[in-house]
Amino acid sequence: MRKYISLAIVVFVTHLLVSAGTAQTLRIPAPKLKQHPMDTTNHSEAEKPVMHAAFGRLYASYLPVPGDPLAAHIYRLDNGLTVYLSVNKSEPRIQTMIAVRAGSKMDPPDATGLAHYLEHLLFKGTDKFGSLDYAKEKPYLDTIENLYEVYRGTKDSAQRVIIYHQIDSVSGLAAKWAIANEYDKLVSSLGAKGTNAFTSDEETVYVNDIPSNEIDKWLTIEAERYRHPVLRLFHTELEAVYEEKNRGLDNDDNLAWEALMAALFQKHPYGQQTTIGTIEHLKNPSIKKIKEFYSKWYVPGNMAIVMAGDFDPDSVIRSIIQLFGSLPKKPLSHWTSPVETDLTQPVVREVYGPDAESVQLAWRLPGINTHEAKVASMMDMLLSNSTAGLIDLNLNQQQKVLNASSYFGPMNDYSAEVLQGKPNEGQSLDQVRDLLLSQLDSIKKGHFDASLLPAIINDITMQHLREYEHNGGRASEMMNAFIHHTEWPEEVGYIDSLSKITKQEVIDFANKYYGSNYAIVFKRTGDHKNVVKVTKPPITPVEVNRSAQSDFLKTVEAMPTEPMKPHFLDYKKDITETQLASGVPVYYLHNDENARFSVSYVFDMGKRNDKKLQYALDYLDFVGIAGSAKDGGLSPSNVKRKFFALGASLSVATSDDEVHISLTGLQKNFNESVKLLESELSNPSSDEKTLKEFVSRKMKEREDIKKDRHVILQTALRDYAIYGKLNPQTYDLSNAELNQLTVDDLTGRLKTLSAYPHRVLYYGPASSDGIVSALNDLHKVTDHRTVPAPVEYVRQETTKNKVYFVNYDMAQVEVVMLSKGMPSYDPSKTPEIALYNEYYGGSMASITFQTIRESKALAYAVNSNYRPGQKKDDPYYVTAYIGSQADKSPESMKSMFELLNDMPRADKLFEGSKTSLINTLSSERTTREDVLWSYERAKKLGLDYDIREKVYNTVPSLTFEQIADFQKQNISGHQYAVCVLGSKSKIDMKDLAKYGDVQELSLDEIFGY
Repeated sequence: MRKYISLAIVVFVTHLLVSAGTAQTLRIPAPKLKQHPMDTTNHSEAEKPVMHAAFGRLYASYLPVPGDPLAAHIYRLDNGLTVYLSVNKSEPRIQTMIAVRAGSKMDPPDATGLAHYLEHLLFKGTDKFGSLDYAKEKPYLDTIENLYEVYRGTKDSAQRVIIYHQIDSVSGLAAKWAIANEYDKLVSSLGAKGTNAFTSDEETVYVNDIPSNEIDKWLTIEAERYRHPVLRLFHTELEAVYEEKNRGLDNDDNLAWEALMAALFQKHPYGQQTTIGTIEHLKNPSIKKIKEFYSKWYVPGNMAIVMAGDFDPDSVIRSIIQLFGSLPKKPLSHWTSPVETDLTQPVVREVYGPDAESVQLAWRLPGINTHEAKVASMMDMLLSNSTAGLIDLNLNQQQKVLNASSYFGPMNDYSAEVLQGKPNEGQSLDQVRDLLLSQLDSIKKGHFDASLLPAIINDITMQHLREYEHNGGRASEMMNAFIHHTEWPEEVGYIDSLSKITKQEVIDFANKYYGSNYAIVFKRTGDHKNVVKVTKPPITPVEVNRSAQSDFLKTVEAMPTEPMKPHFLDYKKDITETQLASGVPVYYLHNDENARFSVSYVFDMGKRNDKKLQYALDYLDFVGIAGSAKDGGLSPSNVKRKFFALGASLSVATSDDEVHISLTGLQKNFNESVKLLESELSNPSSDEKTLKEFVSRKMKEREDIKKDRHVILQTALRDYAIYGKLNPQTYDLSNAELNQLTVDDLTGRLKTLSAYPHRVLYYGPASSDGIVSALNDLHKVTDHRTVPAPVEYVRQETTKNKVYFVNYDMAQVEVVMLSKGMPSYDPSKTPEIALYNEYYGGSMASITFQTIRESKALAYAVNSNYRPGQKKDDPYYVTAYIGSQADKSPESMKSMFELLNDMPRADKLFEGSKTSLINTLSSERTTREDVLWSYERAKKLGLDYDIREKVYNTVPSLTFEQIADFQKQNISGHQYAVCVLGSKSKIDMKDLAKYGDVQELSLDEIFGY
């Protein structure tokens, strides 16, 4: 079962997805089934064929695939709808996905962005929900649809203004009958989490994580959602898409990616159409074309329901047949891929923007369901696997570039292999390109160790162990199965097929496909060139009717639900506390699910105690183990190779107050993996050349970070607003201090680290006594040191509004508003705060989202919350975030201040927030090593119990008056530190001055170097 980064998801979802294959569907009597060891379903029932009166005949059960770790139940209904089910009893929740083979490549060339915009509109309801009275609403919607066609065909700018004024006016009338966000209210009331959707080249996927006792309600909602969607509140949602487009235009990575794909795919929509659409098409939307797109592609034979979690598959398939079987079967449209012309020389593009420089190269390869794609996947892991690939060892480990990596993006029609790198100080992008190409040359010449191939198989196997522990990983696997038309038996045997690929096969493949036939993008630092934002016509705020409810919502809420008994942690019972002979505490949790372990050393010291400590831990990547090979000495590269061969993964994290050194892998290799880690910590080997290169790279990294707008706003500027000049960001080594570092400064800190107070967190299949015995031998503590006193940061009082502004070349403006709240953690207030956050800013159905985005269309992203610090003596903070266009930032800030000072009352929404919170608490489970980390967080707050139990028991009795009083006492009337990031040329500084004295800060001031 393959793991890859999808081409479009790199940009729009930015996370790894796991692909899979299509259903094995039979309409014959079901065979006798053997229970899979990972499937806890009682197969005495599953062996019975499913029957439904609507079909009047037997509907065959699924055909299991031997060796399937998901024990997937795969069905196809008579109307063509495919269903994927995987049972996982680890928690009473279900990850759901409704996948449609309708991605942006299917967009009409003259109306790009339809698939993505339709994704947004599928949250707006149907003729049965989302409307007070559809019969009265419909004439206005028809008028709006016709006006958009006129608007689309009008070229005269003055006439377009007049027509859009009509659209805006009629939309206001239509909105009086609309119930905004009723879909979100429906699923929130179930206790759903992660409600969202995404669109990519091949697919649109709708996502929910629901409690397992709410299956029937969820299926009822979703069956209705796709029965007759109504495209209401069109122009305010179009405003959100405009904002999303403009955010993409502000994203240098996005611009570079689009340029790379356009160079690589010169005929195919993979490169010639962006998922979000062109500016010209967004400015001329067509409701009619969106409806045509829905009618063509959203048909049962092109859709799949995917569910992974705690349920009875026989019961679920019966419900799906009952609710979705009535969707009419329609002809299935087929999409024909354009045929690309082979590239014969590099296609070069340049992109400019304020972010750090980088270079990306891409080769076009055969599509996902080919043997070539498997070889390409194996080759990609040879190049870069984060530990022991050629790029990892030859470029990153040897510090020849700032960083570099590769990824393989298989799609249905074509695939792409992408190599990317960032330069060291003084290094050109051409030099980075040549270094990346040299790694390909090494593979072409066979200059790699064949033992890497089985090590890669072990690594992939380990990844899948972790992924299949969670419903999300299972659901993603099956979702990709449907999207990519891959047969399920082939997918189950995917790792086995990879294991048969030989070194010579990889060499031959590299020589055949990886020549000068690549596209390359040089991302250079500079002002954005030829980037034009989407200009948007004025919009009058619409009514959101936040207290209204449709009859459909009332019917769903009235459906009976079996109450779910919550489960809260009992740390004393769940965790075994013991200690090593040296006195080091050990917190043990048994893994009875698989053969994976994780072990972490947690130190109560961090950067505040020693500014050099974070650099010492970062340096661990570049040290070897001292001594001769005979004595166990290893070079830095060989240390990486050995970890990879063991299937072990090492990670290090340093914060202001803690250090975490974590190792995960297979229990059978526990002793050898820990021994390797201990040797690296206790006997590190390095030299002055390595240190000099390390320091140079760190300086370049720090300069690049100063170009990252997310870090500028959410870390550096935020810290400055909270603490002033001395803060977690600025308390760092200067460049001069960095240059004065010695090898002993860093390796010495590694050698002595275990002498400082720390504890061990273990999760795995070994016994507690066995782990203590092993660690007594492996984890030696020969000295006991006192932790250096930490530097103290002083939080600033927000006694008056003040604006902190940083100039940055971008179309958008991003704002973070901060105000200090209660002085220390108060567990008695936790239920009120949880309910306030849920009601006010918890979801798309919340007050903040409904008002600022849905009603006024002022911002794409908006949220607010009241949160405690990490420690019991830390104060709470009110935090609000707005991401909007520069011309709308004054109004969006004004609206946020109004909401913070005067919380609207919506009784039904308030009760829905309570229900949502209770349903979530009753169904969520903290499992595996998360139990250990939950205890770590609780102890910092002075708790020895699971605070969620108090929230669950208290929230049902809380009244709106209590929450309103909490808001009045702790939020209303507060003064704020307002952090603003945007282009000074696009922001009216006089508008900012309305919210307090404005202090313009330089990057040097907020970063401290």
